[in-house]
Amino acid sequence: MSDHSEHDQDLSQVTFVVLDLETSGASPQTGSAITEIGAVKVCGGQVIGTFKTFINPGTPLPQFITDLTGITDEMLIDAPKIESALPLLLEFLGSQENTVFVAHNAQFDLSFLKAAAALHGYAWPNFRVIDTVKAARFVLTKDDVANYQLGTLAAYFRTEISPNHRALDDALATVDVLHGIIERMGTFGITTINQMINARAKKERNNNQRKVITARPVRQAPESTPPNL
Repeated sequence: MSDHSEHDQDLSQVTFVVLDLETSGASPQTGSAITEIGAVKVCGGQVIGTFKTFINPGTPLPQFITDLTGITDEMLIDAPKIESALPLLLEFLGSQENTVFVAHNAQFDLSFLKAAAALHGYAWPNFRVIDTVKAARFVLTKDDVANYQLGTLAAYFRTEISPNHRALDDALATVDVLHGIIERMGTFGITTINQMINARAKKERNNNQRKVITARPVRQAPESTPPNL
């Protein structure tokens, strides 16, 4: 794995690729697959490229997925399989040295992408990753937002496009959320990508330490033996 620690950049100079997936279910481990990919490449607050494609998952979609996303089996029947789309996506993403990968609840998207890459013989790059859920928790409190769902953050940051469970639109909404978070990061004196990643990690460690402390059982005083009467 590459060490990115020496490759620091001002946040205004970083190339981010903000990605969102639609899928046929919750996990690749249960047989679910990618149905749509949307990605937006941004640098210095400007969109410099977009990537959008349906993916034929090879199996019919559950009805609840169609109800949620509006994507139907008919829309996917002529779409490429993931093994055909992966090299095009990897080319769009760029190198792990020059690209920071961004997603809302990034572990979800990465689990599908890494599973597909492994299945079809592609090496998934060791990108630096920004999860906008975790980054939002650093800069916003529950006094600011009720929760850290994409729709809530989109409303708070007044994104140009509202999330609607379609990959490119959700990625575009996440871009605006990312830019809002970066602006807030400046109030913490955070101006570089390494500072942003490390500051997020530091706060998470502090929160975990507090949880450990509060989770320690309280020692009870030994029961006293009543005096003999």
